[in-house]
Amino acid sequence: MLPIILFIVIHHFTSLFVQTFFQHRYAAHQLFTMSKAWEKFFFVLTWLTQGSSYLSAPTYGKLHRMHHAFADTEKDVHSPKNDKTILKMMLKTKDYYMGIFRGTYVIEDRFLGNLPEWKSFDKFAHGMPSRIVWGILYLAFYLYFAPSYWFLLLLPIHFLMGPIHGVIINWFAHKIGYRNHKTSDTSTNIFPVEILMMGEALHNNHHHISTRPNFAQRWFEVDPTFIAMWFMDKLKIIQLKK
Repeated sequence: MLPIILFIVIHHFTSLFVQTFFQHRYAAHQLFTMSKAWEKFFFVLTWLTQGSSYLSAPTYGKLHRMHHAFADTEKDVHSPKNDKTILKMMLKTKDYYMGIFRGTYVIEDRFLGNLPEWKSFDKFAHGMPSRIVWGILYLAFYLYFAPSYWFLLLLPIHFLMGPIHGVIINWFAHKIGYRNHKTSDTSTNIFPVEILMMGEALHNNHHHISTRPNFAQRWFEVDPTFIAMWFMDKLKIIQLKK
């Protein structure tokens, strides 16, 4: 049982880290810079950690920029105000995401530019063969370590890890929590969930100042991803924008 628990915890935090660090703060908001070599390293790391729920960084960046521009309006790509259930919001977000990835949904020019690009790798990592192989690897791990077949019911957590992270913030951080700032949307902060969500649950702070690398603002708020970014800046892996 312990290997299964460790696998869920490790998969959660590693896949969430690349989502908030690489796809959100780098691709969508360009809160720091990095070399092309490091950029490709994080493309590969995203594939290794997100696995079957791999998300394309440039597609994520475009989608998220639209969310900020249209937050909680009819044009928002994911808002609890527009969808009555979590499932409906997830499916709507998927449709927008796949439309952008395939190029069938045309978005405004202001959401383009300054995005990490590695089209050949993105196509490979995003493809169904890659997702199937990851799914088989997850299944094999569970069959070997799970104490009973009931544990196989946990597999969807791994298959949908990326979307699960997204819905936790895009639904609950617009429904519950507290607000430090009066923004035009319903964004909230959820304490102490921000620690488990690597700073992403400080959603109201982020919507108030989306160009601030550190999502934490009050003394009790913690942004673990920014702490990692600070060390990576000191190690010259990234260069934080002032």
